[in-house]
Amino acid sequence: MDSRTTRYLKSCFQKYYKTAEIGLPDHLPNREWAFIFYDDMPEKMMHRHKSFGSPGEALDYLYGMAPAHVYNSTAYYEYPDARKMNEKNWLGAELIFDLDADHLPNAPRNYADMLELVKKETLKLMDFLLDDFGFSEQEIELVFSGGRGYHFHITSPKVLTLGSSERREIVNYVSGKDIDFKYFFREVAMDGDFGTGSKSFKGIKNLPVKCTLVGYDSGWGKRVALYLTDYMKAECGKKYKKDMFPELRKHEKVGDTTIKKLINITNSENGLKDILERGRLDFGVRNFKEIAAYFMQESMENFLNRFGASVDEPVTADIKRLIRVPGSLHGGSGMLVKKLALSELEEFNPLNDAVVFGERPVKITVSKPFSVQLKGKDLRIEEGIQEVPEYAAVYLICRGVAEYGYRRNQPDAV
Repeated sequence: MDSRTTRYLKSCFQKYYKTAEIGLPDHLPNREWAFIFYDDMPEKMMHRHKSFGSPGEALDYLYGMAPAHVYNSTAYYEYPDARKMNEKNWLGAELIFDLDADHLPNAPRNYADMLELVKKETLKLMDFLLDDFGFSEQEIELVFSGGRGYHFHITSPKVLTLGSSERREIVNYVSGKDIDFKYFFREVAMDGDFGTGSKSFKGIKNLPVKCTLVGYDSGWGKRVALYLTDYMKAECGKKYKKDMFPELRKHEKVGDTTIKKLINITNSENGLKDILERGRLDFGVRNFKEIAAYFMQESMENFLNRFGASVDEPVTADIKRLIRVPGSLHGGSGMLVKKLALSELEEFNPLNDAVVFGERPVKITVSKPFSVQLKGKDLRIEEGIQEVPEYAAVYLICRGVAEYGYRRNQPDAV
């Protein structure tokens, strides 16, 4: 990035910070701040161990310095500006989750598709935070990173003093790591037509027990039940008559009622008999537990991909982490690090809602072809000199594929 381009970006960022609404953290005097400046590019040297005693001091600094990247600590310190970490005197830290497309398996290369995929992971994690852990919406801060993902800040007093190992256990839980499905099933003695195992039905002998799915109303048990429900519906739809399992098929969406219908079918005294009368689930197995064990083994990866949340473990486990400040700009994209209400996530479109610069035409020199979707437009930029809206100019410069203004010996783009 040449000096003219650096000056242009700094002027754009400074204009933004003059009136920006910055999400200053609570306990501001106890937070460490860190910055990367455009003057330090491309080395990206971080300037840290900075603290502010008041909101006005912090806001004046942002406007005066116009940094490329702005961070503050997730931890609270007695001496946040101490130069050595062991001298800061750690007091506690928010619980942080970082969901980034870089850490998702088989993430698409297209930016818009990448953002859509990471949004789905974010919605899954939100379900864990609200339902499994029981955090209130007031204890959860959701932030679009300005780049390729989202951050969750959990501010509940219950998590502030957790150590790294406890935070890793939380990551293991939300990702489904080492989950053992045998704990979701319980064998009980079978009564009625099947007796103690001496009876048979349609050629299947020795059915001594029935299997009960437990804990299906919450947590991972509910996710197992949802997966089982879809699995049974799919198998019946593929293999048997249309009137198979009408209790399940009449529900367009899987919900609590559907799950209870499935559990009632499979756990009732005549549940297996009802299944066999409608059309036997012929997998070479004899009871519901074996069916569950079979497809869980065959479909474990799909199950975890569907329900587990892919978060960056080192970020969550780090009790002294620096993280982007809501309301600041991301120096690698020029987009807003935007705080969101949880209810806004599904409809949030970063490529429109996190773009802060306007339509003023700006001339740039593009070093290589590039395409991106911004503000509802498919922008296909060719190599050479051309004029684009300011929001596109800032984005392309921040991505390193363009310089501000025109350069000699550069042809105009066609």
